[in-house]
Amino acid sequence: MSYQNILTDLTDQVLLITINRPDQLNALNRQTIEELNKALALADVNRDVRAIMVTGAGDKAFVAGADIKEFAAFSVEEGQMLSRAGHKLLFDFIENMSKPVIAAVNGFALGGGLELAMSCHIRIASETARMGLPEVSLGVIPGYGGTQRLAQLVGKGKALEMIATADFVDARDALQWGLVNRVVAADALLAECRKMAARMTRNSPAAIAAAYRAVRAGYESSSSGFEAEIREFGTCFGTVDFREGTSAFLEKRKPTFEGR
Repeated sequence: MSYQNILTDLTDQVLLITINRPDQLNALNRQTIEELNKALALADVNRDVRAIMVTGAGDKAFVAGADIKEFAAFSVEEGQMLSRAGHKLLFDFIENMSKPVIAAVNGFALGGGLELAMSCHIRIASETARMGLPEVSLGVIPGYGGTQRLAQLVGKGKALEMIATADFVDARDALQWGLVNRVVAADALLAECRKMAARMTRNSPAAIAAAYRAVRAGYESSSSGFEAEIREFGTCFGTVDFREGTSAFLEKRKPTFEGR
């Protein structure tokens, strides 16, 4: 499938998705969100894809926010619809995917860009990355999950500080606060992400998906994370991957997982 605002490349079971609007610092407009949704939905059901990487074109920005021109004149109802649609199509969609999604944060990740990175399961940042939620400087708040995911990652106090000041944090501070998993040199970013993705592709896709569901349940007020873990643990016993993994261990060989 061809896209206007994103590029895709599948190599060794790892799909690299590049948001390709460098002249706009890869800002998220409606079309880009829809294209990302289509590419991710296809990847989630493609058994040739075991892990996904998301990055931005160029060396200035991962995603420098949403495209403000699209919603500057919106009403209250239109603003709520914009937020709800974004959650469904992209941000919640990524968080609920069954396959690992790694954000390769290669520059500015601001507003919707940081919200996109936070919705990914893993974040690896270049030393040049800067992150923040500057929405209050525009008279609005983060609307794509930023108020929730930032607090989950860095704690309530730091999240409130970052949101209220609209200050940016550099990559090292982001690592200290748990906003990113690791920081690497800019020229090593994609290679480091691909190295981690490669380790993930060697493991059971079915088990990874089950683990992700169990972890997410622990953050849902309507769910018990422990009960979800018990349920998902038991479910694994009925998968082809479990039979292959245990057989390989007992036979002292490397497993070949099918993802079922």
